[in-house]
Amino acid sequence: MNEKTYCLGLYEKSMPGTLSLPEKLEAAREAGFDFVELSIDETDEKLARLDMAAGERLSLVERMLRLGIRFETICLSGHRKYPLGSSDPPTRERGLAIMEKAILLAKDIGVRLIQIAGYDVYYEPSTGQTRRLFADGLRRSVELAAKNGVTLAFETMETPFLNTVSKAMEWVEKVDSPYLMIYPDSGNITNAAAAEKRSVLDDMEAGRGRIAAVHLKESLPGKFREVPYGTGHVDFRSLIGKAYSMGVRRYMAEFWYAGREDWKEDIRSARRFFAEKFEECGIR
Repeated sequence: MNEKTYCLGLYEKSMPGTLSLPEKLEAAREAGFDFVELSIDETDEKLARLDMAAGERLSLVERMLRLGIRFETICLSGHRKYPLGSSDPPTRERGLAIMEKAILLAKDIGVRLIQIAGYDVYYEPSTGQTRRLFADGLRRSVELAAKNGVTLAFETMETPFLNTVSKAMEWVEKVDSPYLMIYPDSGNITNAAAAEKRSVLDDMEAGRGRIAAVHLKESLPGKFREVPYGTGHVDFRSLIGKAYSMGVRRYMAEFWYAGREDWKEDIRSARRFFAEKFEECGIR
């Protein structure tokens, strides 16, 4: 029996895009990670994964079983371009189609958790109408997820619409389904707490019982990505300790491949960084 009491995953985009999916899995396993988070972003290349043929899905599952490491979560950020709250009906319908395809892909390859973007819209102004449309699309999405046994979980974003756990909880309580949870981004909620001069740990507490996993990302005030671990203002020790005390056992290291030739050392370094943080919290 594995004695470790938590799982730490690795974001797919921390590795070169030229690698195949099995190669990314193997690199993550060699670096000591427990799983990989698959990206379905707004690019045509990533969205095409939603149309993966049955044979490709079967081949991927077989490779995961042979490698001993899996894609266990999906980061579904494609809705930034095709948001559920869009005032344009074709865009909105595309967003719902993306959601349905992502849920079915997750079901086929054994993913149980899809992180969804906390945006009603991104490239257009947020209004009362876009929020109402988003609410309708969200309910339809959660119904489909429930039918297929896949959980959706809000990412806390960098925009005011849903940048805290507390705001995510408002939507979770409105929908009131066990298939809608929260997947906080540590960097984003730290920035929001700093800007609002409130406690990030109190914000985490607002999601008690509804946090499925935590993205471990570094940030600085006003800067939300590509901040190396240990150079920002995220208190990972406190956040990990708080999340663990609330029953959270799944974490994911979110950072991006920056073109460095020795990218394998970058992912090993991230694994060591978080191994130390969990140890500092007394978590094995």
